[in-house]
Amino acid sequence: MIIGVPKEIKDNEGRVSLTPAGSRVLARMGNKIIVEAGAGLGSGFQDSEYRESGATIAESAAQVYQEADLILKVKEPLPAEYSLLRERQILFTYLHLAADKTLTEVLLAKKIVGIAYETIRTEDGSLPLLAPMSEIAGKMSVQIGARLLEKAWGGKGILLGGVPGVAPGVVVIVGGGTVGACAAKIALGLGAEVWVLDVNTDRLRYLDDIFGSRIKTLVSNVYNLEHAISKADLLVGAVLIAGYRAPKIVTQEMVQEMAPGSVIVDVAIDQGGCIETVDRVTTHSNPTFEKFGVIHYSVANIPGAVPRTATLALTSATFPYVLEIANKGWERAISDNKALAQGINTLDGKVTNKGVAESLDLPYHELI
Repeated sequence: MIIGVPKEIKDNEGRVSLTPAGSRVLARMGNKIIVEAGAGLGSGFQDSEYRESGATIAESAAQVYQEADLILKVKEPLPAEYSLLRERQILFTYLHLAADKTLTEVLLAKKIVGIAYETIRTEDGSLPLLAPMSEIAGKMSVQIGARLLEKAWGGKGILLGGVPGVAPGVVVIVGGGTVGACAAKIALGLGAEVWVLDVNTDRLRYLDDIFGSRIKTLVSNVYNLEHAISKADLLVGAVLIAGYRAPKIVTQEMVQEMAPGSVIVDVAIDQGGCIETVDRVTTHSNPTFEKFGVIHYSVANIPGAVPRTATLALTSATFPYVLEIANKGWERAISDNKALAQGINTLDGKVTNKGVAESLDLPYHELI
């Protein structure tokens, strides 16, 4: 199979979808690897390393898309890349289609085999290709929030850990999944007072078991959300319903009760965001906006800020699936691997993920 690795073009996105080590393995198995020049530089991988691994270096993204059967990316194609996609090409990346009808329509029109990292699900319900980036984004959400709370960044001038004789800051996390648990871990490490809200009481019991009395857990309902958010110095949105557009759990009225200079980091922005006042996707170059006196951060590629760590974590998770697709072809690969089959979001001009179809009000076609 011919496998193409274009350079990511999202703002300040330094990750790459394949390392030279992965390229070497694929090449030795008889696959042809085409890597766009400079694709790995943000993660510390030189073109020469890819050449030594057996890959060909392409001078343009157009060449990669034109020649490759399988396109490996980190982030979803942007409008500048839409015309480069070829009909019936295989695209393996984070797609987040539930929040992007335009991209979905492009993939349908070109009959792209769209395989989304974020909807690959194993029998135990886990999301193995989403998990490593969720861990990074969760940890970074508090790191970012702590900085934005500094007065120089427009924050209220709060040190999350406090000091002896001065109370710590309050971090409220809405959603107790992987992002929420990792955010709680970092917030606790900084010495903050941490509240976690979730609708799943079993998940809250788990978090209570691992963190004990160091965190406060609350069932997520309107009353508890209003109460907790009114006290928050930093609010982290960490809600995920796999495949679906994120529900707006935190309302505008709740945000208006936050003190001026408080901070919101909506990690769910990839899926549309879970906070009503987050009405735009921001970038690493221009990451924040203010509404009702509250600083909002809604960057859609948070792990892109730490590309070396993120690339190594991501490719460790994705590579076994890449091997299956490359060596078996996508049809046999999804037949043999039910988790991979759940990653198919678009096929033959049809939406094959129920969450995407319902979120975008498009017909759903079950994968046969």
